Amino acid sequence: MIEIARDIVGGLFLAAGAAFFLIGAIGMHRMPELFSRIHAASLADTTGVGLILIGLMIHGGFSLVTVKLVFLLMFMLFMGPVATHALAAAALQAGLKPGSPTTRKQVAARATRKVAAHAAPPRKGRGKA
Repeated sequence: MIEIARDIVGGLFLAAGAAFFLIGAIGMHRMPELFSRIHAASLADTTGVGLILIGLMIHGGFSLVTVKLVFLLMFMLFMGPVATHALAAAALQAGLKPGSPTTRKQVAARATRKVAAHAAPPRKGRGKA
């Protein structure tokens, strides 16, 4: 009876974690710009991984594997936000501002305008250039 309850509770945690990943994927697809996408992905990723690992711990019972899963959970809870911060900082350093366009066409148009603005003006002079 205990094993059945443990399997059910563990399965519920696994399903909840998978649902968070699905919600995060939908959020990444629907958000209009990079920083909103990063926000949606990081929240869903950290919560989804946490729920899945807790579900695996409950399902597996107490063993060496559970101890390893606890360490993995602690690692993911610390490193997920750090990786998200690094990604957002790299985007800011690359020149993307919050609210700026981030679809492929918009980024390509922005890059084309930027390159055209920095292109050297044609030289006027005698003879061949």
